[in-house]
Amino acid sequence: MKLTSIMSSIVVPRITNHKDELLLPALTLWWREIVRFYRQRTRVVGVIASPVLFWLVIGSGFGSSFRSGAGDQHYLDYFYPGALIMIVLFTSIFTMMSVIEDRKEGFLLSVLVAPVSRSAIVLGKVLGGTTLSTIQGLIFLVFAPLVGVHIGFGSYALVAITVFLVSFALTALGFAIAWPMDSTSAFHAIINLFLIPLWLLSGALFPLSGASPWLRLVMQINPLTYGVEALRQLLYPATGGTLFESMATLVLFSLFMFGLAFLMANRRTTKPAA
Repeated sequence: MKLTSIMSSIVVPRITNHKDELLLPALTLWWREIVRFYRQRTRVVGVIASPVLFWLVIGSGFGSSFRSGAGDQHYLDYFYPGALIMIVLFTSIFTMMSVIEDRKEGFLLSVLVAPVSRSAIVLGKVLGGTTLSTIQGLIFLVFAPLVGVHIGFGSYALVAITVFLVSFALTALGFAIAWPMDSTSAFHAIINLFLIPLWLLSGALFPLSGASPWLRLVMQINPLTYGVEALRQLLYPATGGTLFESMATLVLFSLFMFGLAFLMANRRTTKPAA
């Protein structure tokens, strides 16, 4: 049975409970994102393999010339949290290309004309991408022992929460960018122009303390910086820092991005592709 038929059967007017009207369509869209992603094996392999290769090549290349200053840390160790965030970024953003694909295929229009609130559409799509990117990011933790990191249960739970918050915020951002677009090429252009620099200036490649004053200011107002810092503080407690400040910033970033995605979905009336 096609998912469009499933959506129609779920969102029929017989449902009168407001909670069901929100959760059932959202869960259906969430499950669709999971199935859709893992049916494309090359995407699963590429999302993990590319950052791993990047981490090993860049980390090994700079390893002999870079020291973070925190216990003479090897660059391969320093770059590890940044590589994890890269996996989350790629998965979160590229998963939201499905918004554009759904519009071209006519699926999104069929959902919009159904008696489904747009908050359910946003929630389902964003949670689907968040689940995928969180899983992909946590899989990367299998490499943690290679950089001398042995995570206990408590620390692992905090790492999982941090990865989830970053994933949620970036997925919501990807949704907000993809919603008004009709072209995947334009989506890629925005990513290259805006989102990759967002990662580059998050402290993933070089520490904030060593940056020039203007660049340090940009990094301080970049919310992704606090995701990288939170992971670094959890994986390497000796680096210091205030974990509460980083986590609080991530929560606010997540709420703001979801609010933006919700506003974008309610501003534009999606038209069928020509």
